[in-house]
Amino acid sequence: MEKGNPPQDLAPPYPGPPINYGSAVQQTGTYPQPGTYPQPGMYPQPGFPSTGPPPAVYQGGVPYIVAPVPTTSTVTHLVVTPALQDVPGQTVCPQCQQTVMTHTEHTAGLLTWAICGGLAFFGCFLCCFIPFCIDSCQDVEHRCPSCQNVIYIYKRM
Repeated sequence: MEKGNPPQDLAPPYPGPPINYGSAVQQTGTYPQPGTYPQPGMYPQPGFPSTGPPPAVYQGGVPYIVAPVPTTSTVTHLVVTPALQDVPGQTVCPQCQQTVMTHTEHTAGLLTWAICGGLAFFGCFLCCFIPFCIDSCQDVEHRCPSCQNVIYIYKRM
């Protein structure tokens, strides 16, 4: 093999789609062109005799009448409320059944006490009370503005 000549064992280039690509009409007794697929039932299977369409009605004995079956549909409504986190959110109060925008109040929770204990453990006695002043370290209580009941408590830990 010489350096200037390409190898001869490469496949020929792709010729493209068939000429009658997209044509839905096939002649009877011919097979489809390569690359197109016939509709199911268009050609008879080899070794089986071709049969006509099935009979329209039952042809023996007493005629069978199919009664229409009433259809019922069930519609299920699912209301998905977004999870309440550290900001006020719109929800339905379970006590007064009103759609309200919640009021939030930050309270000391497990994360606040864990940070306080960790700082005290490492000797930062003056800094161990800082988590009680930072809202992002505290739990959030969501209250209804109408009836003042607690709707949800978002716990950080």
